[in-house]
Amino acid sequence: MHRRSFLAVSAIGATFGATQCCLSPRITHASEQDPPPASSEQSPTGKLDDTSVFKGESLEDWMTLDHEPVKFGWQAKGGEIFLKRSLLRAGHIVTRKEYGDFEMSFDWKIAKGGNSGLKYRVRKYGDRTLGCEYQIYDPNGQQVDGKNKTASLYDLYAPDETAQPKPPGEWNSAKIVLRDGKIEHWLNGIRVVRATLGDAEWERRIAESKFNDAENFSKNRCGRIMLTDHGSDVFYRNFQFWTFEPNC
Repeated sequence: MHRRSFLAVSAIGATFGATQCCLSPRITHASEQDPPPASSEQSPTGKLDDTSVFKGESLEDWMTLDHEPVKFGWQAKGGEIFLKRSLLRAGHIVTRKEYGDFEMSFDWKIAKGGNSGLKYRVRKYGDRTLGCEYQIYDPNGQQVDGKNKTASLYDLYAPDETAQPKPPGEWNSAKIVLRDGKIEHWLNGIRVVRATLGDAEWERRIAESKFNDAENFSKNRCGRIMLTDHGSDVFYRNFQFWTFEPNC
């Protein structure tokens, strides 16, 4: 493996056992086992980037799409970054810093029927802010296109049939690898998506997707990371983040 830069962030999930109102689906926390590691591969090693972005203690390194501080909806507490549903949408948030190639592992859980996701290589395309997305979605028993399922590379690549997310309210493990134009999505210890940026198959899928009118979509080497708000309770924890040279 190539030499990699290492950011290890270990977080302990806080417990949210209080009864939520009808606007906020209750997420269970009782006697859950921790999810399996994102993969059995040896963790990358290298220079530690000891920033607070993913520690779940503060949102000072995150901002709104208007480059304003995050003041509503999203919270960082007890090692988790989470969104609690409310009458008003909080909106997506993005990192203040841009990143190039990286490997990221994290845990997530979502409310029943919830929709969210983590986007990367995010930038502006005209008046839209877009990026590649690790989809997080509970269809609540409904049929859904494979390219919209959990762990898909949203609207582009469906996850492998081995992709088995846990029920709503339970923690899942995930990993995203973006290295030398290769993308991998992992779910609960299994690699479920592989893609190559810019190859013929990628370009064909872009042309058939909702991104076909975004000129040069995904061709930027650097971009922000986004946590999306689609009106659902969603929780993240245990981020581990490695970046690769050259940095952005």
